Amino acid sequence: MAKKSAIENNERRRRLTKKYAGKRSRLKAIIQDRKLPIEERFAAVLKLAQLPRNSARNRIRNRCEITGRPRGYYRKLKVSRIALRDLGSQGLIPGLVKSSW
Repeated sequence: MAKKSAIENNERRRRLTKKYAGKRSRLKAIIQDRKLPIEERFAAVLKLAQLPRNSARNRIRNRCEITGRPRGYYRKLKVSRIALRDLGSQGLIPGLVKSSW
């Protein structure tokens, strides 16, 4: 099981990302628009820099929904390899057969 603080920090990042997504996308569109004057684009860069760093989407860490483990993560199922093995052994994932001999 992962540390509760790490899981909570990641959840906080998810909330911030959701909150600032529209504002970030508008500012990025202004920054990338070459038709606008350089002063306006630079002002958008400064506004973007003032937003919380944790509101950036690439700061979110993929974590297992069950254990919070950050490594060995399967995106399609949103679980780690260890949780996948346990769920497969219990027969809770359709189409997954864990070999045993």
